[in-house]
Amino acid sequence: MAVDIKNLNHNQLNDLITKAQSRQSELRKEKVFKLKEKIHALLKAEGFTFEDVFGTRAKSKRAGITVAPKYRNPADAEQTWSGRGKRPRWFNDALKAGKKEKDLLV
Repeated sequence: MAVDIKNLNHNQLNDLITKAQSRQSELRKEKVFKLKEKIHALLKAEGFTFEDVFGTRAKSKRAGITVAPKYRNPADAEQTWSGRGKRPRWFNDALKAGKKEKDLLV
């Protein structure tokens, strides 16, 4: 099935590109799935597990580390924030109310 791209307008060409990329992604996923099945079948036939051959994944050095709170909600002392990640709603509300970041430090 040959497509004559010289006769396509801009919108038709963009649509063709989108469909082709989508199909390419589907084919890749199918190929990966089949490869995983082959690997698991081979491991099972040899009497091994995936973990026997490849080991378990090593956790990152930071995984599970709790960071001490840096800020505390003056209205509710149980609500704290380490200063990492998205600001909590209470923190933003306090700033809008005229408080400074240094006022909220633990």
